[in-house]
Amino acid sequence: MAQKMTDEQWRAFVSHGTRTAKLSTVRANGSPHIAPIWFLLDGDDLVFNTGKDTVKGRNLARDGRVALCVDDDRPPFGFVVLQGHAELIEDIEQVRHWATRLGGRYMGEDRAEEFGRRNGVPGELLVRVRIDKVLAQDAVAD
Repeated sequence: MAQKMTDEQWRAFVSHGTRTAKLSTVRANGSPHIAPIWFLLDGDDLVFNTGKDTVKGRNLARDGRVALCVDDDRPPFGFVVLQGHAELIEDIEQVRHWATRLGGRYMGEDRAEEFGRRNGVPGELLVRVRIDKVLAQDAVAD
């Protein structure tokens, strides 16, 4: 049996630990492209970094529509699906700031600066997704 999560619950769910998101973007031919990403919530936005010349970066520059899924692969198997529109930001200070914060979440605070320097460089993008729709369900154990 599943139950819909509240706004507070889905935000806590996607921010828990080092859960990654599976990001879906639209290829030039209209087919989907899916890739795992590191991400953070920033208010009502979701943010992540990617290279300008990656498949994700090229897809988002052409068509900013995205869908993301964050799930728990352990029982009772909850999930959150987010849909929205991406804004691409090349400002190197913002790119480096968020690359550092992402490194802290996924690799630990002791390596945050290392990841900020590595990923906060020209050619990298900050992607800010304005969340338009949320589908969030948590299974309830019987």
